[in-house]
Amino acid sequence: MKTKIQKTEELARAKELLEKSRALIFTDFTKVPAEDVRRLRRELKKSGAQFLVIKKRLLSLLLKEKGIAADLTQFKTSVGTVFSENDIERATAPAFKFFSALEIPEGSPKDMWIKHLLGGYDMAKNSSFDTAQIVFIGKLPPREVLLSRLLGTLAGPIRSLLYVLDEKVKRSS
Repeated sequence: MKTKIQKTEELARAKELLEKSRALIFTDFTKVPAEDVRRLRRELKKSGAQFLVIKKRLLSLLLKEKGIAADLTQFKTSVGTVFSENDIERATAPAFKFFSALEIPEGSPKDMWIKHLLGGYDMAKNSSFDTAQIVFIGKLPPREVLLSRLLGTLAGPIRSLLYVLDEKVKRSS
């Protein structure tokens, strides 16, 4: 059991992370091996996010102090929080990738680990996300890929028109 001093230090660390954060993702880390949690921390750090395990009650107090209405009592398990300086889209991708890559024990459902993404909160828009929304956002390709696909979709008809016009010019000459 943690002492009051340890809890105060933990709360101060969480407050510092919350001040810098633009997005929060709540995860369930039960039954996830300790080495995998360390790997999650390393992967999140690369993307400008940090993973912190703090008691739900303390985190609720911290969020309430910041004016965020997030009901953490709905989660029946321990909650780990990803504090990200990036927007919700960039914060969700590494967490989704991590949980979807974990080895699934034999006889378990395929989405066993993905269910460990409990929800999220976008600080910029003051909106919360449930598990299904976080999983959907996590599956999206990066912004640059989406923009290149859009550009390809827009350029396709123009390219076809230019091809037809070029053939018409060749035939009439």
